[in-house]
Amino acid sequence: MKSQPLPPLSHNSSKPIKEPQLPTILADTLTVFWGEWLKLRSRIVQIASTGLISPLIYIFAFGLGLGGALDRAMKPPVGDNYLEFILPGMVALSSMTISFGGTTFSICGERLFTKTFEEILLLPVHPLALHLGKMLAGIARGLMTSGSVILVAVLFTGKIGSFLNPLFLLLLTLNCAVFAGLGVIVGLRVKSLESVGLYNNFLIVPMSFLGGTFFDPSTLPVALKIIVYCLPLTYTSVSLRAAAYSPLSQFPWYSLPILLVAAIALSVAGAYQFSHQQD
Repeated sequence: MKSQPLPPLSHNSSKPIKEPQLPTILADTLTVFWGEWLKLRSRIVQIASTGLISPLIYIFAFGLGLGGALDRAMKPPVGDNYLEFILPGMVALSSMTISFGGTTFSICGERLFTKTFEEILLLPVHPLALHLGKMLAGIARGLMTSGSVILVAVLFTGKIGSFLNPLFLLLLTLNCAVFAGLGVIVGLRVKSLESVGLYNNFLIVPMSFLGGTFFDPSTLPVALKIIVYCLPLTYTSVSLRAAAYSPLSQFPWYSLPILLVAAIALSVAGAYQFSHQQD
């Protein structure tokens, strides 16, 4: 008996694959973050104090030591003295260091040592949710450490409102998001802990000194100014300083969209890296 040919598939017979909805991605992000938080909550004091050593050294060496001589020679652009001038930069510096380093080493530990990272890749969640969950954990690390630096800044200056206003905290969170997102990408790509050291030595350490933490970038020559303003930490340092000491009319509002776009771009890159991760 001659078989009848199959009818052609209609347009409605093929069901399109549904893209993940935003509420699902947000829920998965919080789930991934909660798993990270369960590991972080038992080490809050350790995390908060880890990034406090370097800022304290800079505060005593530059703010109190070198700052005394500078205060006799000149007045800083903002703040009553050089110590007040560098304190917002120290907050930015500590948040950058811990957000990046803590996130990178956490992912490297899961990939290279405990070998538990494959379990994360098997989770039925969107790659963007994996990135955002890890990034939120990095933001939490950065806020813990920078919170201790803010406490030191308040003790030295007595200006609580300068360091605990909404604009200051928003900038601080965006800075943590940028460097936590960068830490996720680096943690996914490196093959050994030695490679992490290379990123730290050639990216984080130079940015610590060139990111406007100890000087006013607007006073630099044009060529150097272009280089310095390519660093995201520069926008954070300048903006935190303005949020702490200057009126809103003098605040560099362009810093907010720049940091936000950087965080979003790193999130897209991180989601892409997660979707193509093999280990």
